[in-house]
Amino acid sequence: MSSLAEAQQRVRDAVVLGDPAAAAALIVGGQIPARRLAIHARHYATSLMAAVMGRFPATGWLVGTPALEEAAMAFVRHHPPSAPCIAEYGQRFPGFLAERPGAARVPYVREFADLDWQLGRLAVAIDVPAITRSHCAAVPPDQLADAVIGIQPGTYYGRASWPIDELMALYLSDAAPDQLALATCDACIEVRGARGSFRFLRLAPEDFAFRHALHLGLPAGKAAERAWAEDQAFDPGAALVALVDAGLATSVNGRPERSRR
Repeated sequence: MSSLAEAQQRVRDAVVLGDPAAAAALIVGGQIPARRLAIHARHYATSLMAAVMGRFPATGWLVGTPALEEAAMAFVRHHPPSAPCIAEYGQRFPGFLAERPGAARVPYVREFADLDWQLGRLAVAIDVPAITRSHCAAVPPDQLADAVIGIQPGTYYGRASWPIDELMALYLSDAAPDQLALATCDACIEVRGARGSFRFLRLAPEDFAFRHALHLGLPAGKAAERAWAEDQAFDPGAALVALVDAGLATSVNGRPERSRR
């Protein structure tokens, strides 16, 4: 008799890999027991496809619902979940979609789908109290380069070779024109989301490098170095003030605004 773990693995292979023979000996009772397993397999595939479709609504608008459904079903077959959290499933879908037949007709589909995935995360974000200039001024000047500046959790930084932010804005506003011509560009995009609303901002490459580095958790000095690589005239002090005034900075060295009152 097989162990419980072995039995579970065989059922998993039957449902996920589409190999009913793997669990044939375990499915007993009734006239055609394999049909019961087929019901579970269909439910499994349908549930995962619905999860993928739900995470990429704008991408469905871009490529069409039938094309997205077909790609989502293929993705489920080739890339079953590797983690128990269904909310994380589908992060690899943009790359998979970009390699599908016909994807070359929409060369920006991967970047757009990546942004679509991020908006799903930002849609449920909630702003936390922002720090003010006085919080930064309290840091000794000789320690500012090593200071770690926290960024609002509902923030995303992405660099794209197509104006996907403008395209996404058209989707969100439901104002798509009959025809649209897109040209390649170097788009440094900041997206801020909170409670279902989004704000898109194009940044200069040096400002993008600075804010993105801070968002990754790098200290201010390292973030400034990345910005200087884009433009030697970059002013880190002015950039930090602009970040704080925009309400994007939430802490200095792990000390949030509310703990400093």
